[in-house]
Amino acid sequence: MKKLLAFVLTGILTFAVLFYAFVYFVPYSEGTRAGELIKFSKKGVLVKTWEGQISQGISGAQIFDFSVMGSKQDVIDKLKEYQGSYVKLTYEERYATFFFWGDTKYFITDISKEQSPHFNRE
Repeated sequence: MKKLLAFVLTGILTFAVLFYAFVYFVPYSEGTRAGELIKFSKKGVLVKTWEGQISQGISGAQIFDFSVMGSKQDVIDKLKEYQGSYVKLTYEERYATFFFWGDTKYFITDISKEQSPHFNRE
C-alpha cells in the first residue's frame, strides 16, 4: 500500500513539474503589437503582478491586455516611463498562465517607443 501511495504521489509531482516546465519554456506564439500605452499597474491581493493595456485603435474592442514577469525589471521600468506614449511591444503567448505570473497569457519581453501614426509630434 505504501508503495502504491508513493508511486501515485511521485506520478502527480512529476506531472506537475513537467506541466510547469512546458508552460514556462514553450511559447504558443511570439509577435509584436503597437499602440498607445493606456494602463500599466501592479495589482493583486496576495500576489502582485504587473498588468497593462495598449489601445490599438479607436474602439474598445481593440484593447490588448498583457502581463509582465516580475523578473523583467528593465521592461517594467520602460513601461512606467512610456505611459501615454505610442509603443511597440514584443510578446510571447503562453499555453496557460499561473496566478503568480499574471492575469493574461501574453507576456511582454521587450518594448520600444515609436512615433504615433495618428499624430505628428515633431
